[in-house]
Amino acid sequence: MTYKINGTAIPTQPTTGRWLPRESIGIDGNGHAIYTGIREFELRWQLIDPTTSNALQTYFNAVMNTGSLVVDLPYYLSGTNYFMSYTGCVIREPEFGDYFTGYLQDFILLVTKIVT
Repeated sequence: MTYKINGTAIPTQPTTGRWLPRESIGIDGNGHAIYTGIREFELRWQLIDPTTSNALQTYFNAVMNTGSLVVDLPYYLSGTNYFMSYTGCVIREPEFGDYFTGYLQDFILLVTKIVT
């Protein structure tokens, strides 16, 4: 399957993708952890070409303050064979490490506000 943003496949698919664990926001009266209803998903590239990094930065610039996206990600807890479109998602500004022969290393795109 393919990772997509607003119905468009990401030009270079990520090296890895993973659901991030939710942090506890408290403990209820029975001693059970309380979690928020939203999740986060991290897309990571070991090396990413300038075309793909520019496309991802453009998505962020277009929606950084007011917009949301539809992102196709692996269905939560189903493995990577089945993807689902999650609506109302927000992306954080891409992070990256060093440049290496024209490519960016350790490029990370965090998708937030995912309701599973």
